Amino acid sequence: MRAAILDTGPLVAFLDRAEQHHRWVTEQVADLDPPLLVCEPMLAEAMYLLGRFSEAHEALFGLLGNGALKIAFRIDEHVPALRKLHQKYRDRPMSLADACIVRMAEIYERHAVLTLDSDFTVYRKDGRIPLALIHPVQS
Repeated sequence: MRAAILDTGPLVAFLDRAEQHHRWVTEQVADLDPPLLVCEPMLAEAMYLLGRFSEAHEALFGLLGNGALKIAFRIDEHVPALRKLHQKYRDRPMSLADACIVRMAEIYERHAVLTLDSDFTVYRKDGRIPLALIHPVQS
């Protein structure tokens, strides 16, 4: 088992059985130590993307309520670092959720990032270190 920081794509795929990566994500989550760490911008993205599924919204609240997901990041404590990441990756462009996840990877060093997003192969923690990823291409 290992610990992970959760990105938006896998959370959406986990809650939407019609998503192409649903099965893969479900298998990955079964092998991870709970709780999966999340940030609020990622949750906002997921709620938006799951907008047509009220049952998915309920399931997401359930995962937060039962401790399977843990909000483990406060934006206001990391504004300078987030600004620096946005400036460094302005050519992508980097979302706030992605910047928070990269910053979380710097803080929670033993956690891999569970993602479907190939941008995380480009992002670096501490400016130079590749992130440990759980990604379909790398599985």
